[in-house]
Amino acid sequence: IVDGIEVYSTKINCKVTSRFAHNVVTTKAVNRADTAKEVFFDVELPKTAFITNFTLTIDGVTYPGNVKEKEVAKKQYEKAVSQGKTAGLVKASGRKLEKFTVSVNVAAGSEVTFELTYEELLKLHKGKYEMYIKVQPKQLVNNFEIVADIYEPQGIKELNADVSFITNDLMNVLTTSFSGKKGHVSFKPTFDQQRSCPTCSTSLLNGDFIITYDVNREQPGNVQVVNGYFVHFFAPQNLPVVPKNVVFVIDVSGSMSGRKLVQTKEALLKILSDVKKDDFLNFILFSSDVRTWKENLVPATPENLKAAEEFVHQIQATGGTNINDGLLRGIEMVNKAREMGTVLDRSTSIIIMLTDGEANVGESRVEKIQENVRNAIGGKYPLYNLGFGYDVNYNFLERMALENNGVARRIYEDSDANLQMQGFYDEVANPLLIDVDLQYPQNAISDITQNNYRHFYEGSEIVVAGKLVDFDTNSFIADVKGHGALNDLTFTEEVDLKEMEKALEEQEYIFGDYIERLWAYLTIEQLLEKRKNAQGEEKENLTAQALDLSLKYHFVTPLTSMVVTKPEDNEEAEAIADKPGEVDGDPHFIIEVPQKEDALCFNIDEKPGVVLNLIRDPDTGITVNGEIIGEKEASSETKNRKTYFGKLGIIDPRIDLKIEVTTQKITLWSGGRGNSFTWMDSVIITENSLSVTINRKKNMVISIGDGVTFVIVLHPMWKKQDFLGLYTVDSHRMSTQTHGLLGQFFHPFDFEVFDVRPGSDPKKPDATMIVKNNKLIVTRGSQKDYRKDSSHGSKVFCWFVHDNGSGLIDGVHTDYIVPDLFYSSPSHF
Repeated sequence: IVDGIEVYSTKINCKVTSRFAHNVVTTKAVNRADTAKEVFFDVELPKTAFITNFTLTIDGVTYPGNVKEKEVAKKQYEKAVSQGKTAGLVKASGRKLEKFTVSVNVAAGSEVTFELTYEELLKLHKGKYEMYIKVQPKQLVNNFEIVADIYEPQGIKELNADVSFITNDLMNVLTTSFSGKKGHVSFKPTFDQQRSCPTCSTSLLNGDFIITYDVNREQPGNVQVVNGYFVHFFAPQNLPVVPKNVVFVIDVSGSMSGRKLVQTKEALLKILSDVKKDDFLNFILFSSDVRTWKENLVPATPENLKAAEEFVHQIQATGGTNINDGLLRGIEMVNKAREMGTVLDRSTSIIIMLTDGEANVGESRVEKIQENVRNAIGGKYPLYNLGFGYDVNYNFLERMALENNGVARRIYEDSDANLQMQGFYDEVANPLLIDVDLQYPQNAISDITQNNYRHFYEGSEIVVAGKLVDFDTNSFIADVKGHGALNDLTFTEEVDLKEMEKALEEQEYIFGDYIERLWAYLTIEQLLEKRKNAQGEEKENLTAQALDLSLKYHFVTPLTSMVVTKPEDNEEAEAIADKPGEVDGDPHFIIEVPQKEDALCFNIDEKPGVVLNLIRDPDTGITVNGEIIGEKEASSETKNRKTYFGKLGIIDPRIDLKIEVTTQKITLWSGGRGNSFTWMDSVIITENSLSVTINRKKNMVISIGDGVTFVIVLHPMWKKQDFLGLYTVDSHRMSTQTHGLLGQFFHPFDFEVFDVRPGSDPKKPDATMIVKNNKLIVTRGSQKDYRKDSSHGSKVFCWFVHDNGSGLIDGVHTDYIVPDLFYSSPSHF
């Protein structure tokens, strides 16, 4: 029992029918306290899943969820939040997962049941279907169980469960079994078996529960028809690999220096060891300019591979980011190899680009780069874009890949970044078919999902679904045509519909019209993908189709939200399922707390001319101070006069560096030499361990060594006071001793918020916060983050700490006042 709340039952029930998974998470809790308490329900679910239902049951009365258009639901949600009422939300929480969280106030002695249902199509990845379940009950639970039942008409070939928190005791309660078409996984630990030690009250159930399986594949494909809908799974085995011509287009700008470049080299070296003997390859490196390893694509001979390894070892990072010229050089190289006949006739071409930043040298307009790349490739082969870290314009990379028959993938900046890159290459390393066309009886089908694919890769699967129209025959024929490594191939699959009906009578394993729901899921997914590149009327039509299907099939998608209405004190409270979509003016501070998926913010109110210490790392001496300026043309009688940061000073004594940034100019002193620039300049400076980039009238990026990067944003205000914003990238690389108004938050800290209640502003509820052993009254609000859009910014919701951050910051804000912009003596904290 935690704070009077006992969670006495958590059940995760999964049914998989023909790769389509229907999952129900049910948690039951009771308030044992003698006062009303808030009960939280948190579930992490796969990003590829759609929530289909959420219900609250309180004291035996069930309040069902209702899927609505996003804007309609949003108004109800905002109303609920403003009243401090029940509110839940889905948001990203990791590489594969997003988090659904909801809380509800439960009266003393009352019971509450949360039930969340979500569905997803399991994709074949490296030869396995994977069902990913995050287990995190946070306390011992009397009745905890995970049960999965799998039904596959093709027959199950293997079935495994991998549990990250497994112990010898728990091995006995984890069972997996399969026979014929059915598989079963069960995990039901007792109360005592959940303990992290024999006498502990904490649960060791905290981690990943991953079910993987595969099916029998005597035939290359499998067609199923149920209630007027069909699905076709196509994954042929034992085909020879088609030789590939692959060009790696690699960003080696200054921001890639350090760990990023080391990991990229490790990945490329491992990839070189896996290149096939019939492949052709080349490397193109881009920074401010473009250079190539070889002038043309070369065969993967042992001699060339050895030379390629030596080339990769010597790669260094410096300069800006010229994405346009790098990609066009790669495309030109592939096109030339085809025209000259230097590559094999029965081969396929692939371009893989890796970048960690935005285009800032050469052509920097993303629409123009997209146009140039699209025209150069001409639909002949795919482009795959890897976005390294969070500073990339990922939407641009994704749009460009999608319109060139490829995909984009985010490479997370973590210790396994090299493995992520290798993993992606492994997915596309073995093409088995080119230009795959799946064909079905003419005039007998409608509303078919995508049925043409540029490539079919080993270990993957093509899935096509559609409706049957006026179908009066007893058989259904599917033909698949594709170009193989040796010859053109045709695969034919014929299904006896009467036999199919008999085969699908295993009702205990089948939930409703699963093929119809699978078709709707796949159709919505593909409409949303097409929508990313569409404009005008086409985008409106795609949106309307996806929205209509989302509402009809009760899916929570980026276009819809699910609202649960529960009467509470004669008012409405909304629980909502809604799929996702630093220092600056005034001066305000935004402190993002990733582990809480939330943010704190506070303002510092001081007079113009005051200099504040923002960051100081005593290990390196790196220091950042900021001078406050006042609102332009404000009279002396003006109360609440707005203030901003008008000057920033950055110091690194290790390289004798001082940088002064004002709203008019940037002055850089290094090694006793000084240089000045204006915000109208486009400048890139790289020397020793320093990289400075000025992006004209927008921002400047300062990278010091292989550690921290500062982004300073210029806010030009028409007829008002121009001001500066400071953002820090890779702050975790600074030492644990780092302090300052901003620096003290570079390392993990915790806080708790409770007792959310109406505030003086109906749109901004108040709450109580416990942070650093202080109890504070905070207010829900928002601040603007200008990293990506220096003109308009993006809204960041946060808990606002009043009185100059009192209780949140160490000491009081006046402790951070320093004599001048380049003052760097040790902090007394």
